[in-house]
Amino acid sequence: MALMSSARGFPQRIVCLTEETTETLYLLGEERRIVGISGFTVRPARARKEKPRVSAFTSAKIDRILELQPDLVLGFSDLQADIAAQLVRAGLEVHLFNQRSVAEIFRMIRMLGGMIGCEARTAELIAQLEAGLESARVRAAALLRRPRVYFEEWDEPLISGIRWVSELIGIAGGEDCFPELSLQPLGRNRIIADGGEVPRRAPDIILGSWCGKKFQPAEVAARPGWSTIPAVRSGFVREIKSAVILQPGPAALTDGLQAVQQVIEEWASRQPPPWTASDTA
Repeated sequence: MALMSSARGFPQRIVCLTEETTETLYLLGEERRIVGISGFTVRPARARKEKPRVSAFTSAKIDRILELQPDLVLGFSDLQADIAAQLVRAGLEVHLFNQRSVAEIFRMIRMLGGMIGCEARTAELIAQLEAGLESARVRAAALLRRPRVYFEEWDEPLISGIRWVSELIGIAGGEDCFPELSLQPLGRNRIIADGGEVPRRAPDIILGSWCGKKFQPAEVAARPGWSTIPAVRSGFVREIKSAVILQPGPAALTDGLQAVQQVIEEWASRQPPPWTASDTA
């Protein structure tokens, strides 16, 4: 009875059109409220077994969603605006998040916790996530050198990493090669028109995460003019799984950050000690 009373007035039947809200609700222990998820959901793995899949990313089974009678539908960004419009016209309550940075990911988590009346548990989750980021910063501070990192979100055309990815690279101890592009929220505005610009910026590490298809390091290394890039010469062309880095939610702040930091620390472990004046004394 106490549970029923505390939940009164908050959404009880939620459809999540993207993975990050599903993962957040599971981490909050509120998965019982989820009645539908995205077909691209992989975190947590049990969600795919427990919840019906009602959407892709830019399309959704509108009739199926209506049959589930949700009292809240959660989505992400302008790319789901058309889905949201159809559901709103059908009388459903819809909220689209639009987080593009680490701070905005935390804001999304706080807002979602407030929307379902779980502020205390949400505060605990945020504290855990913030502690993980601080631990990564401490490890990064011990590095003797910070590598230049090029993150590739797509290959044709070349699209560099979005803001939260750039920020996580910095937290992990690296320096984003295209920080000015990371501030652009839309992928089309992060296109690198001149492929020769990547070799000119000479990244020490290339990280790839091609959403929807497997990253191919050999193809990257074979691009005209790219054989001179330090990352290519030293073999630091690596894949970061899109499921852990391109979802703007807890996964990026935990497994995504860890994956990036592992590569950076491996690179750092292979570097010669920095030159000092005493070496020639």
